[in-house]
Amino acid sequence: MSTDKIAVIAGDGIGNEVVPAAIACLERIAGIHSLNLEFTYFDWGCEYYARHGRMMAEDGLEQLAQHNAIFLGAVGSPEVPDTESLWGLLIPIRREFQQYINLRPVKTLDGVTSPLASNHPIDLLMVRENNEGEYSEIGGRMYRGQPEESAMQTTVFTRLGILRAAHYAARLAASRRGKLTSATKSNGIVHTMPFWDEVVAETVREYPEVTLTSELVDALAAHLVLKPWTLDVIVASNLFGDILSDLGSAVTGSIGLAPSANLNPEGDYPSLFEPVHGSAPDIAGKGLANPVGQIWSGAMMLEHLGHPEAAAHLQAAFESALRDGHGTRDVGGTSSTSEFTAAVLSAIEALAADQSANAAAVTAS
Repeated sequence: MSTDKIAVIAGDGIGNEVVPAAIACLERIAGIHSLNLEFTYFDWGCEYYARHGRMMAEDGLEQLAQHNAIFLGAVGSPEVPDTESLWGLLIPIRREFQQYINLRPVKTLDGVTSPLASNHPIDLLMVRENNEGEYSEIGGRMYRGQPEESAMQTTVFTRLGILRAAHYAARLAASRRGKLTSATKSNGIVHTMPFWDEVVAETVREYPEVTLTSELVDALAAHLVLKPWTLDVIVASNLFGDILSDLGSAVTGSIGLAPSANLNPEGDYPSLFEPVHGSAPDIAGKGLANPVGQIWSGAMMLEHLGHPEAAAHLQAAFESALRDGHGTRDVGGTSSTSEFTAAVLSAIEALAADQSANAAAVTAS
């Protein structure tokens, strides 16, 4: 039996609560499905920064490269500027390991009330280009503190970057309902966004089973609120994908539900799995954190590592716990983090028992 080596970085705030919850569920799933998951823990994050002046060890990337996947909780603290916390840990990991796809499911879950009046089920995927675009490192500031102080940030789109995101999104759309929506702003951003539109359109022509629609990002934001159930797969640049995916998770009930995968699809480097929510220092340590985003990210990790049955089992378990009314406060429930985790663990066992009973009945017949 092969071993999946997983680097675990709980990070900051509620990451230290939701990561242990998800690990407990992953270990229970591993026992049932005979998986060998080996977890190695790293204490990197803002507390590490306070002690060492950096977010991770000097050879942190080399250490992470020895693993098959990275499981991250949250990054950020009021005491550490975001430019230090994000650019000192998460973004270097994404770029060093060419995790050029950020995949974020947006789905209605039973037991969670959406703020939308409509009860149409939402089930879409956000494909965000994850390595370039608006989040480039090119730019700077001049005349700090003076009346003429100025700042410049340069957006960088490459044909390769757009191609990779468009191909990935088109393949996903072809495997689903065949509808791909591209987020653009080519009416106002006159160089990079028309280039994005051109390359996406050229790429999708290779997939005759996929219908492409290009929507201005402001209109698409409204679309996500008014009729999100009509969307299937959205492909977007780094900034647009970041914003739209948070909006998508909000319309399904809570950003605490949302998982994500930072993928190197070829498997040349480890991919990273994390919930969309932040470190939430206002509720950290109070037992209020919703672990669904972290658990769901764990299911995505299992899928990526080649264990689809285990991934489906874990997803079915947390969906069952929500359906049975065990949600945390952010989704209208009363459960603490530990109580919800216990409900998921019970659901894992119950689903396994049901599957065994069904298998026995089939054999007997």
